Formats: sequence, C-alpha cells, structure tokens
Amino acid sequence: MKKILIYLIALICICFSIPIVFTKEFAQRTYSQNTVNSTIIDSDNAENAENEVQQSTYDYKTYNTIKLLHTETNEVEEVDLDTYLYGVVSAEMPASFEEEALKAQAVVARTYTIYKIVNNDGKHGEADICDDSACCQAWISEEDRKEKWNEDERENNWNKIVNAVNSTQGKIITYNGEPINAFFHSNSGGETETPVNVWGESDYPYLQTVATSGEDAYSQYSSEATFSKEEFEEKIKEIHSDFEIDFSNDDCIEIKEYTDGNRVKTIKIGNLELSGVEVRNIFGLRSANFKVTVEEKNIKFEVTGYGHGVGMSQTGADSLAKEGKTYEDIIHHYYTDVEIESM
Repeated sequence: MKKILIYLIALICICFSIPIVFTKEFAQRTYSQNTVNSTIIDSDNAENAENEVQQSTYDYKTYNTIKLLHTETNEVEEVDLDTYLYGVVSAEMPASFEEEALKAQAVVARTYTIYKIVNNDGKHGEADICDDSACCQAWISEEDRKEKWNEDERENNWNKIVNAVNSTQGKIITYNGEPINAFFHSNSGGETETPVNVWGESDYPYLQTVATSGEDAYSQYSSEATFSKEEFEEKIKEIHSDFEIDFSNDDCIEIKEYTDGNRVKTIKIGNLELSGVEVRNIFGLRSANFKVTVEEKNIKFEVTGYGHGVGMSQTGADSLAKEGKTYEDIIHHYYTDVEIESM
C-alpha cells in the first residue's frame, strides 16, 4: 500500500511538471524569434536611414532664394538656393562620380552662384543667374533629370546629388574673405589654365596652373577633328576675310608659343597669327590644347582635354576622389590659397 501511494505521488508530480517545461521552452523560442525579428527590423531601419535624403534647413539669410532665368522661355523663377544647386550639380556632373567629387562640385557651384549675385552686372535683368552653361552654369529640373536616367537608378542618383549638396550646406570658397569666381570645366588634359590665357583677365590669384593625374582615363580627355582644306579655309575666312594660305609650304601652320598649362598660346596659320583660344572657337574644338597635322587633303586636330581649363577639372576631381581625397582636398588642389567657410 505504501508503494502504491509513492507511485501515485510521483505520477502527480510528473503531470504537473510537463506543462511547466513546455511553457518555458515556448517562452524561450518566442523570445528568441522576437529577438531575431527585432534585429532584422533594426537592420532595415538602419539601411533606410542610410539611403534617406537629408533635408536642407540651412539659413542663408539674404541668399535663401535666388532668381533663375530660364533662357529657353525667358522666364524668371525664384527658387531656394540649395534646391537650385540640386539642378546645377545634376546637370554639370555625372551622378556616377565619387561622392567627394560631387560634394566639391556642390561647393564650387554654390560659390559661383554667390559670386554672381554679389557681383551682379545686370546682364540678366532682374535675375541673378541663368541656366545656360555657356554663360553661367547648367541647370536641369528634377523631373527632366530623372527622365534622362534609367528608371532603376533614378532615385538613388537623385538622392546622391541631393546629399552632396545638403552635406555641404552653407559652405563656400573664399579668398581674402570674399567668395571667389569659382570657374570649373570638364577635363584639364592634365594641367589647368590661368584666366589671362583664356579671357585676358589676370585678377584671380587663386586660379593658377595645377596638374592632375588620372584624367586620361576619361572619354573627355582626347578627341579629334578633321576638316577638308576647303572647309578649313572657309571657316577662317568667315572671321578673317583677308586670310591666305599655301598648303605646299612646310610651315604654313606652325605653333609659335604654349601657355603654362600646355595649351596653344599663339599659332601662325598662313598669313595670320591667331591665339589658340580663337582657333578653338573657329573650329569648335574641345580645348585649346591641340596639335595640327596637314594631310594630303585634310587638316587634322588632335585635342587634349575638354573646356577652357580654368579652375576645377570635374574629371580631375573624380580622379582625386578615387585616390581617397576629400572634397576639401579637391578644392584646395584646384584653388590656390583659399578658405572653405560657412556663410
């Protein structure tokens, strides 16, 4: 009887223990699963936060908005400064470029804009600046910019541009406390140029000739332009009606002098002596850094670089960024003895 009582008590204990064990195991599994889910959610939130576009909140005081002239419609639009810069950076530099290069472009574009406003000569009437790259700097709307990108890269590209502008909010380049005339161009061909050799202006001590490596890796680095001898003569005569040339002479085309930036300064063509800049304009060359070859029927130009060559080279900025340089490093490389300051 005693044994039966012991067995009965043991059975009752087992019955009470089973629910406790399973309840504890379920609780552990539930906690473990919730921990995993929480980790996944936190990870997703971190990723979303990383891709989230920062909002521009900087107070530019008198420069919070600018008046932009749309040259195609001749309309003037008032737009927030940094919102305007989204359109400038996305029009002027490929979104595929390094982030530090895009940041440098944002600071350069902001500086150029402020310089234009401060030194407004009334050329655009009531507007501060226009959207023509041949006159001021290029600009494109968000809608038009996205339309030109592949659909699967539109948002990432745009966010990259916006963050480049917003992460440098308020930053401009100064020399002696004043915003600089922050010229920039596509590809220097290895060396930038001084303004005096392009426009005859020399009052920019911060715009000196500097070298950049790695620019030959970009498509903008080299190009060719070929003209028949008849076309060659006609194009020069459109500007210089007294032009004459005898292609049978070995020295009918001869480069006389180069600039510090290795561009053609003066060149003798037939009975004329022209600047390299004028020859570039006459024949629509990408740069004044060129070589000329007289062939049997044609005149061939081999051109290095793209643009006037003054200030920051955009492909050079990208090349420097790939080497690990920051946007500040890039700016100090291209603009001599300047400061990067907050407005």
